[in-house]
Amino acid sequence: MQVIDVAEKLRTFHEHWSPKVIAELNGQHLKVVKLLGEFDWHFHEHEDELFWVIRGTLVIHFRESSIQLESGQMCVIPKGVEHKPVAEEECEVVLFEPVGTLNTGNLENNRTVSKPEVI
Repeated sequence: MQVIDVAEKLRTFHEHWSPKVIAELNGQHLKVVKLLGEFDWHFHEHEDELFWVIRGTLVIHFRESSIQLESGQMCVIPKGVEHKPVAEEECEVVLFEPVGTLNTGNLENNRTVSKPEVI
């Protein structure tokens, strides 16, 4: 057992859209990621995805609507729901999702992180 300092983990890297694993429990990964700009439209066929904003503002677009998350707020995106995260300024986020979940969901492209780094 160890103390995990989320802010400290976020200070260890600078790249955007590249989630890092900070803990694993019950078949789930707890990841941190820095976001800036627009991501790709995608969905996760088998997994729900939790976005918890630690710092900044994140807008998550859906085909018919969007939501805005501020620091301290979170949202669960149900499996199968197409979405596109957008951060106009750098945003720090915690993700909670099953081990093996691809950050790009149903897409595989140059942003796909198939084996996220453990930090």
